[in-house]
Amino acid sequence: MWDEPRPPQAPRRVWRDWALVALLAVATLLEGTLRTDLQWRPISVIFPLVMVPTLLWRRTHPLPALAIPVVGSALVQLVTGADPAELASSAYILILLYALSRWGSGREIAAGLLLITVAVLAAVVTGHIRGPDTAGAYAVVFAGIALGGTFRYRARARMRELDQVKLLEREQLARDLHDTVAHHVSAMAIRAQAGIATAASDPDAAVDALRVIEAEASRTLAEMRTMVRVLRRDHGAAMPDLAPNPHLADLHRLAGRGRVGPVVDVRIDGDLDGVPASVGAAVYRIAQESVTNARRHARHATRIEVSVAADDSAVRLRVSDDGDSTAGRSVTSPGYGLLGMIERAGLLGGTCEAGPNPGRGWTVTAVLPRTGASR
Repeated sequence: MWDEPRPPQAPRRVWRDWALVALLAVATLLEGTLRTDLQWRPISVIFPLVMVPTLLWRRTHPLPALAIPVVGSALVQLVTGADPAELASSAYILILLYALSRWGSGREIAAGLLLITVAVLAAVVTGHIRGPDTAGAYAVVFAGIALGGTFRYRARARMRELDQVKLLEREQLARDLHDTVAHHVSAMAIRAQAGIATAASDPDAAVDALRVIEAEASRTLAEMRTMVRVLRRDHGAAMPDLAPNPHLADLHRLAGRGRVGPVVDVRIDGDLDGVPASVGAAVYRIAQESVTNARRHARHATRIEVSVAADDSAVRLRVSDDGDSTAGRSVTSPGYGLLGMIERAGLLGGTCEAGPNPGRGWTVTAVLPRTGASR
């Protein structure tokens, strides 16, 4: 408790704070006027009216806001012998105790408790509080402290949840950046290598490679702008599409043979109607990353097979190539691409594994719940 810092971002003073002060001031005047059993009427009315405005600083300066009325009350009792807390409206002290526990640091809370203890003991010594009533006074004090601590704990738990959500969003953004931008950049690099290799013997092929690079660059810029618009979410602008990811039907875009690299064969089996967009996007991104990795690392590969099968409970993906199993690949030290696939599948309650085939090639398998409800 001693090293506990103040909670961050204490609320600023708003109109409700002024309304609370005004309400307590009116209640003090009414009670001071209507009650007939007050022994020290002027002091009992004037003291709360002077001290109630300390509520305005209860969040930003919780310890001084509590210390001023507590010390002031003790001084009034010592000098005049009067009890300035005769009115029920003096319960504003409980609000200050709550604020100290809610917004104060650990040392401020300890100092406040010590101050209250001294004040209660002084009241017992001077006869303003009888000994048996001490337990009741402390019960009220600790009730205010406990209430503030409860809300403090709940706020901290909520902040932890928000931080976790932000962390997951950052992870997803990192995966999307890798899955989209890295995919297109890898394609551009392959096309550039092909253009360089054929520039001398076949200039037309080099020009075609430049056209492909231009198209891939345009797609990359478009996807980057989409993600930036999603992150900004300007209030004055129209909301962008928050789900720009592809779906299972887009898997056929991966099929075919490029100018370089192995041919990609895509096969889809089962009923895909009703598969959530999140599951479809995850399957596509995992397949896309697997095909990209195979084209980059599968030496001497001639074919990449992408198969998707769906049943009532799950969607299964298998991406396999016939290249060298160990060329440029590692199971014990996976790269960001494989980690992204594993994390993406895990967030949806599924699994993703990758490893060499018994003979030649490399296989990536992913199993995702059809509902995607585990995310």
